[in-house]
Amino acid sequence: MERFFNLKEYGTSVSTEVMAGITTFFAMSYILFVNPSILSVAGMPTQAVFLATIIASAVSTLVMGLFANVPYALAPGMGLNAFFTYTVVIGLGFTWQEALAMVFLCGLFNVFITITKVRKSIIKSIPVSLQHAIGGGIGVFVAYLGFKNSNLITFLTSASDIITVNGVAPAEAKAETFANGITSVFAGGGVVPAISTFTEASVLLTVFGLLLTAVLVIKNVRGAILIGIVATTLAGIPAGVVDLSTIDFANNNLATAFGELGTTFLAAFDGFASLFADSSRLPLVFMTIFAFSLSDTFDTLGTFIGTGRKTGIFSAQDEEALENSTGFNSKMDKALFADAIGTSIGALFGTSNTTTYVESAAGISAGGRTGLTAVTTAVCFLLSTLILPFIGIVPAAATAPALIIVGVMMVSSFLDVDWSQFEDALPAFFAAFFMALCFSISYGIAAAFIFYCLVKVSTGKAKEIHPILWGSTALFILNFIILALL
Repeated sequence: MERFFNLKEYGTSVSTEVMAGITTFFAMSYILFVNPSILSVAGMPTQAVFLATIIASAVSTLVMGLFANVPYALAPGMGLNAFFTYTVVIGLGFTWQEALAMVFLCGLFNVFITITKVRKSIIKSIPVSLQHAIGGGIGVFVAYLGFKNSNLITFLTSASDIITVNGVAPAEAKAETFANGITSVFAGGGVVPAISTFTEASVLLTVFGLLLTAVLVIKNVRGAILIGIVATTLAGIPAGVVDLSTIDFANNNLATAFGELGTTFLAAFDGFASLFADSSRLPLVFMTIFAFSLSDTFDTLGTFIGTGRKTGIFSAQDEEALENSTGFNSKMDKALFADAIGTSIGALFGTSNTTTYVESAAGISAGGRTGLTAVTTAVCFLLSTLILPFIGIVPAAATAPALIIVGVMMVSSFLDVDWSQFEDALPAFFAAFFMALCFSISYGIAAAFIFYCLVKVSTGKAKEIHPILWGSTALFILNFIILALL
């Protein structure tokens, strides 16, 4: 084992690597609870998503450890799962099968750009300031999602601001309009957000969970977010939010979960049949795949470079190979390949983009330096199938604090944006503004690109805009035009 992972070369040992792997698992294991709760909103079966999350995380992390020999763990990405559900399925109207098809294509695309120099062109086409703006904007989106899901934020609108109810203008509504109750209300800009009145037990439980998790994170407690989820769930029992009688060992076990997995396994291929059937949707499809890929790619690169440079996991030659090489000439190439493969594997089993977790830094800080750390984390994910019967009792009040805290961590990307320079501040602001208030990561990316191009053209620096960035911006604008004409 020492020879396979080159432990002596990196100054580590088996025991150190194993402990580092366990540390990484506890730092990121909250995704086992959060991912099913988010993707189930898209109509996907919860137990199937739970298993898909485990399989995608374990397999891709094993590839990372055994093929790239680096101590990074992967799982369905926060922000990307919210994008999958709330933007692609709910906002854009795709089925979850079609969304999985797009995630699968995103994975293949990322594999392609990893083994060719296309990756170099794409990386260089997106300015560093925009990369940080997009990362910070996703953080705002994720935190906002936590506030919204927990009802910490409520919304008020007057009758005059309601445009349609169940797709019909209020003045034209008839009895049959409400035959199945009120299913949708579309309102104008008069909707006013407000903080909750804190009269609901679930809201008070969310506040408890948020305060507890924040304190644990501040004190650098290992597995702080997971501890927060578990403690909040337990506190929800006497509060009446969690009902233990709903635990059903007969219907919530590995056998039933694998039965549900049959619904999502290879469902991505079912989505292909309708995904490209309507030519008018093609710009939207390509834009969505691009948004998936862009978020995944730079999130992963930021994690690799931010942690690998300081610890020596990746050398200067590895980072140079990121731009100049093809194939698998460096550990960075292999690690990026493992990340890309993970996305397609996850889509095949039934989950959103699998990406490298920044929480891997917890294991690295504990001494992890080789792939043995990743292998240990993968084994921990496989063992987590034992908690399957308890997944269904975890309330939104317990997962919402995790979303908010993770969002806060992701917002730190804004530190690398020069806010004193209006040219940098404008695209960054609109990235965050559109992602949160339009509830769409892709729209935030579109806004950032459009305003970046506007800034460069206005300052006479249009030549600094990479052709790929021009093409991406044109695709975003074309999509907006098509949406306006439909």
